[in-house]
Amino acid sequence: MDKSAKTRQAALEGLKSGLSSKILYDFIVERRITLTDSIERCLKKGKGEEQRVAAALACLLCCQLGSGMESEEVFRTLAPVLKSIISDRSANMSARQACASYLGLCCFIATDDIEDLYMTMECMENLFTKQYHAEGGTDNASALHIQALLSWALLLTICHSSEVKKKIDMHIHKLPRLLSCDDVNMRIAAGETLALLFELAREADAEFYYEDLEPLTETLKALATDCNKHRAKVDRRKQRSVFRDVLRAVEDGDFQSEVIRFGRERMQIDCWVKRLTYGVFKELFGSGMQFHLMTNGFLRSIFELGPPMLLDAAALKAMKVSRDERHMNNSAAFKARTKARSKLRDKRADVGEFF
Repeated sequence: MDKSAKTRQAALEGLKSGLSSKILYDFIVERRITLTDSIERCLKKGKGEEQRVAAALACLLCCQLGSGMESEEVFRTLAPVLKSIISDRSANMSARQACASYLGLCCFIATDDIEDLYMTMECMENLFTKQYHAEGGTDNASALHIQALLSWALLLTICHSSEVKKKIDMHIHKLPRLLSCDDVNMRIAAGETLALLFELAREADAEFYYEDLEPLTETLKALATDCNKHRAKVDRRKQRSVFRDVLRAVEDGDFQSEVIRFGRERMQIDCWVKRLTYGVFKELFGSGMQFHLMTNGFLRSIFELGPPMLLDAAALKAMKVSRDERHMNNSAAFKARTKARSKLRDKRADVGEFF
C-alpha cells in the first residue's frame, strides 16, 4: 500500500516468491481479503512490471486457496480489473500479456460458474481471433494474442462436451491460418492448440473426420522440417521439435509421453491436455513446481496424484541431490550421449564413402 511504486513492487515480488515455494494456506486464508484488496490496488494504480507481478500473485493466491468459495471471491473481485487492463490499448504490453495469461489460469482454478467460464473464454477469443485476419507479420500485439490463445485452450479443457464440440467446429478450420505467421511463438501456440483440438475431437467422437487433413499435414511436415536460413537457428530447432509432435497428433492421434519426477514420485504426461496444463502451472510456479506437486493438494487433484505424501523435513532434505552428485550424473549422461552420437556419425561416414 506504499506510495512508492518500487516498494510496492518489491513487496509483490516477495509475496510471489513465498507463495511459489511454500504452502501458506493457514497464513493466507485469514488475510485473503486484505491481500485481494492490495492486489486490486496495485493492478489499478501500478504500471507495467508492477501490474505483471500483481497478476501473477493473484493467480498464486488462488492456487494456495484451491477451488472453493475463497478463491472464487478472489476471482470475482479481480477478473473485471484484469479484463480492463487486457482491453486497454494504452496499457503496457507485458502487463496485458500477463493479465491474459493469469486471468485464464485464475478462471481455471477458481470458477464453478459456467457463465464466468464462457465470458472469460469470449474475452480471450476476442483477442486471438484478430490474428486470423492479420497479414502474417510480427507485431507487439501477437505476443498478447499468443497468451490469449493458450488461456482459451486451457479453459476449453474444462468445458462441457457440447461446448467443446461447438468451439472445435468454430476454430479448427481457422487456426491453420496462424501456422504461416512470422512469429515462431505464434506458429508453435497454434500448432499445439490444433493438436489439443484434434485430441479432444477424437475423444468425443472416435469417427472424427477432418476434410482438410491432407493440406494441413503438408503444412505441418514443412514446419517440422523447416530449414529456411532467414529464420534464427534456435527458432528453427524449437519449431521442428514441437511440430514433429503436432504432426504425430494430427495424423495418427499419437502422443510422445514424458515422465516428470518429483521427490519419490513420478507423473506421466500422456496427452496434450496434461501437457498444456503442466506447462501453464510450471510457468507460474517456476522452480517451486516440484515442491507444489509434492505438497499442494489442489495441484495434485488436477493431475490425479492423490493426497500429498506425509514427509518430514529430514525426508525432504534426503531427497535433494547434492551439487557434486548432480554434476556427476550430468557428466555421465553427457559422456553416454557423446558415445552414441559418435557411433551414428561413424555409420553416416561409412555410408557416404560407400556411395
